[in-house]
Amino acid sequence: MTMAIVRELFDHCIAAAELLGTDREFAAVLREKRARIAPIRIGADGRLLEWSEDFKEREPGHRHTSHLFPLHPGDEISVRRTPQFAAAARKSLEARLSHGGGYTGWSRAWLINFWARLEDGDKAHESIVALLKDCTFPNLFDNHYRSEGNVFQIDGNLGTTAAIAEMLLQSHDPSVGAGEVGKLSLLPALPHAWREGRVRGLRARGGFTVDLQWRNGAMTAATVVSTHGHPCTVRARTPFRLGSAQSRADGLDHVLEFPTVAGTSYEIRSQP
Repeated sequence: MTMAIVRELFDHCIAAAELLGTDREFAAVLREKRARIAPIRIGADGRLLEWSEDFKEREPGHRHTSHLFPLHPGDEISVRRTPQFAAAARKSLEARLSHGGGYTGWSRAWLINFWARLEDGDKAHESIVALLKDCTFPNLFDNHYRSEGNVFQIDGNLGTTAAIAEMLLQSHDPSVGAGEVGKLSLLPALPHAWREGRVRGLRARGGFTVDLQWRNGAMTAATVVSTHGHPCTVRARTPFRLGSAQSRADGLDHVLEFPTVAGTSYEIRSQP
């Protein structure tokens, strides 16, 4: 996890230097040191390595999953950009859960966020149900079990709320569209259990506010409000249009790129 955090920190500092046109010498030092940091590795069993060596686990169902930081909250692992690492992260999650992992509210919240980033809505929903059933007090406070008694720990509440937002809207992945900002993935991890619904006011990177509606498990409409006037790329599972502009097929998804004007709303509709 330490290596992953440092890699991400260096990458963000380098990107900031490029965007701001400053600190070029410092950015050059970071690039040199970034190349010397231990990379993500996959173990002999196909799981993401937790340590620098492929040690045998003493507690296979341990509640910590810190080595998956590059998947969430980091963005080094992506189902589109690094599918081999995404598959290894999934295998790590499945192994933890098969040995009883996720038995505290905060650790279960991490799992929901991981499944959202892997765009597996049904697995994310499964963990939400488990959290509400096993790790939640009647007043909806997170229940963190300890040997001396159950206590409220807010990590489960805030983490789960963040995960639900990411099940409905993601904007972190550079592989979604061109440019540095404005890459919106709509309903990336919608579970089958949420057949119909709507959400308003979700905020996305790049200065966008998004409202969403869906029915029968597919997006029916979305409104994107541009705050800063950056170009926008929208990705969804089903075809859609913006005015006369039609989304294009991209693998299993449909994508549309368009310029925006600050303060303007853009109405997206599903395309039969």
